[in-house]
Amino acid sequence: MDKDHTAVKVPLDGIQKQTTEELIDRTLELYPEKARNKRAPHMAANDPGVQGCSVKSNRKTVPGVMSARGCAYAGAKGVVWGPIRDMTHVSHGPVGCGYYSWGTRRNLVDGHQGVDVFSAMQFTSDFQEKDVVYGGDKKLAVICREIRELFPLAKGISVLSECPVGLIGDDINAVAKKSCQELNLPVIPCNCEGFRGVSQSLGHHISNDSIRDFVIGTREFDDEPGPYDIALIGDYNIGGDAWASRKILEELGLRVRAIWTGDGQIEHIAATHQVKLNLIHCYRSMNYMAKVMEERYGIPWMEFNFFGPTKIAASLRAIAARFDRTIQDNAEKIIEKYTPMMQAIVDEYRPRLEGKRALLFVGGLRPRHTIGAYEDLGLEIVGTGYEFAHNDDYERTYEEMARGTLIFDDASEIELEKWAREYKVDLVGSGIKEKYVFQKAGIPFRQMHSWDYSGPYHGYEGFPVFARDIDMAINSPTWGLVKAPF
Repeated sequence: MDKDHTAVKVPLDGIQKQTTEELIDRTLELYPEKARNKRAPHMAANDPGVQGCSVKSNRKTVPGVMSARGCAYAGAKGVVWGPIRDMTHVSHGPVGCGYYSWGTRRNLVDGHQGVDVFSAMQFTSDFQEKDVVYGGDKKLAVICREIRELFPLAKGISVLSECPVGLIGDDINAVAKKSCQELNLPVIPCNCEGFRGVSQSLGHHISNDSIRDFVIGTREFDDEPGPYDIALIGDYNIGGDAWASRKILEELGLRVRAIWTGDGQIEHIAATHQVKLNLIHCYRSMNYMAKVMEERYGIPWMEFNFFGPTKIAASLRAIAARFDRTIQDNAEKIIEKYTPMMQAIVDEYRPRLEGKRALLFVGGLRPRHTIGAYEDLGLEIVGTGYEFAHNDDYERTYEEMARGTLIFDDASEIELEKWAREYKVDLVGSGIKEKYVFQKAGIPFRQMHSWDYSGPYHGYEGFPVFARDIDMAINSPTWGLVKAPF
């Protein structure tokens, strides 16, 4: 595993460890004593030199404190399984969860919906009261047969269990096994009831385990494996991100054999054990599977970051170092080719964005991976945090942030509002649940889970879009017309 070790960044003007710790103290005063004691370990001033993780994470949310976290079902359906294009994904339970997760993350796919791709369709067992009382196993078996008949080009079925399924004890594993034999089609159970774990992170892990147990190694690629075969792991093709990354990697001379799981194909995923290197983008959602393939098949893996030209160049060189001189020379040619284009973007937008301050709060990888892209445009990141990170996510974040800046976990709305006011931020980058709070307060906002219906943001193709969107958000004249009602 490779990490991008960089020099500790110079502290930002007016932000020091002491001032940030004082801000944390003022923030905690907003809570009663019991909640204050529980929240205190989840905030810290960034100190890259300290060993270990100084921010407590992956803990239960304090009751009564609003949180932006998702559940295990959200991690399984919305992140890992849902973007696979050539399978149908059954939300086994009441209609609400499946409806909420229906096409919300803009995982773009190539094909014809309802014919050979199904990721934007909603399949649910629509649990009613009688199903809760008598069980939904028979209903699930019927659904699998109907899918096989109605969608003959579907390459598989995933069954994703919602909370009631775990509470009543439905055996989706037995139904899936029997349906698989009956229909001659992969039917893969994923026991991802929403109440499991403390956030959607466990849903990622459970999904990875189901891929390990039922998918990986069950097929091989149609043609012979080659020395430059790789897999793109943990990219969900938000707004076309995976397509933008794939273009660069193929221009580098590598062959992307599988994408996990944006625009992914189940048969390619099943054959990933034949590749020579796994490139992992979203560490939080897919590191489990990357480690499994390393242990079981001897496939090395490494993280990469294609947000912003600085990180793209560093990642291209790190990736190329895993291959021969041909690939290494190609990396330098690509960087030389695109550097003038990216510099033109920087020259256009940086004068308008230099010194602007941003506060980030996202899930997955974006609280650290996007920092370099903001900095390429001249923005300063005053604080960053995750919704469902683990300790190793924070350990990877410290070197990306300036000393003394704010690092936090699972923030509440009142905390975010407090920090945005105190830091006088020019932009908040977070999720849909936070978007309208800040817009009503007259603070520019970008939705950093699914790019506010824009994208891609990855790669050389995505950076111009990112720069335009950030400039459009911060410098829009509409903010001068907005008066917050509070």
